[in-house]
Amino acid sequence: MNILIVGSGARESAFIWKLNQSKKDIKLFSINPNAGAAEFSIPIYTEKEDLELIKSKVVEHKIDMVLVGPEIPLINGIQDFLKNDPSTKKTSVIGPSKKGAQLEGSKDFAKNFMAKYNIPTASYKSFSQAEIQEGLKYLDTINSPYVLKADGPAAGKGVLIIDDLDEAKIQLEDMLLGKFGESSKTVVVEEFLDGIEMSCFVLFDGKNYKVLPYAKDYKRIGENDTGLNTGGMGSVSPVPFLDNKLKQKIEDKIIKPTVEGIKNENIDYKGFIFIGLINVKNEPYVIEYNVRMGDPETQVVLSRLKNDFVDVLTCCENQTLDKIDFHFDMKTYTNVVLASGGYPEKYEKGKRITGLDNVSESTIFHAGTIKKDNNIYTNGGRVLSIVSSAPKMKEALRKSYNTISKIDFEGKTFRKDIGFDL
Repeated sequence: MNILIVGSGARESAFIWKLNQSKKDIKLFSINPNAGAAEFSIPIYTEKEDLELIKSKVVEHKIDMVLVGPEIPLINGIQDFLKNDPSTKKTSVIGPSKKGAQLEGSKDFAKNFMAKYNIPTASYKSFSQAEIQEGLKYLDTINSPYVLKADGPAAGKGVLIIDDLDEAKIQLEDMLLGKFGESSKTVVVEEFLDGIEMSCFVLFDGKNYKVLPYAKDYKRIGENDTGLNTGGMGSVSPVPFLDNKLKQKIEDKIIKPTVEGIKNENIDYKGFIFIGLINVKNEPYVIEYNVRMGDPETQVVLSRLKNDFVDVLTCCENQTLDKIDFHFDMKTYTNVVLASGGYPEKYEKGKRITGLDNVSESTIFHAGTIKKDNNIYTNGGRVLSIVSSAPKMKEALRKSYNTISKIDFEGKTFRKDIGFDL
């Protein structure tokens, strides 16, 4: 089986790492991979990564399955594009149709979906660019903190939580006037929910679903969850505060209505549903949907999966997820992300990374890296994920931080308090 992985971050490195553990006869291909993924897949280097290019590579390399990591290709309709072309219609795509991808591609679409299917979420109202004055007046009617969400994708940075009313009004106007480009031409203003967040991952084959391990991620750049939002600076799995009673509430009130809603809307959906949750006094609410696996959570979630990942994805394509039992490692897995200095704002690339050969007690997943002249250099905002495991979270974290002490590059940035609130 020939499998093409779309995406070049640590999540896709984890996909490749897990697929390579399979006993099946497979060949893995990756488009513009990072330095780590390039070692364990057949790289396809290209200046363009549009849908036409991906389709041509699917045909050229006789790809049987496309595993899509990031959201943008899904929002742009990669599944429909390949399925509707005679040359690629038999190729499996792990990811939803363009309509299904609206659950992530449009916060307004997702909120309306949740309202329609009685899925618990924060109260909200959406405003378009032509409704700036209405939006400003609406802020006067709600309590702080004020939650402003760009309707479209913004690389994990399109959500602002603001305490001051005047600042919230300034930011709402800036967003509607294009702060995040087309993504914020509509803004969802939400009620603030006070609780602790976690990530729920569901694999859905269009008929059946399986729940993967939950994880807790850390989005802000600074200790104690301060500073700007990032794509994610670390993660932990399992989630210590998630007991069976809360799990059952999530399944009954959120997961089941979500999959039934997708079916009812006749959405073609074979792939991952990532449900961002918040626990408010032991009641779960949906913060957002994503239509793919998360990063930095994938690195710990897939590390816990004991099943052959090729078998899992094949069952997803064949709509036979109900025929397999999932098995998970019960140890705690922790991921601490190393980022470039300045991230998530302006940062420099091309910093040589040293110490990677000294690692023994952690698994390293490359993200923003590139190999030149047998050396590894930084090539993005998030650079490496350092994943460790142990029976207890503190021991797993000790291993990750010990590994970090052996790795160096100019501007190395990381949070020293992953797991602080658990």
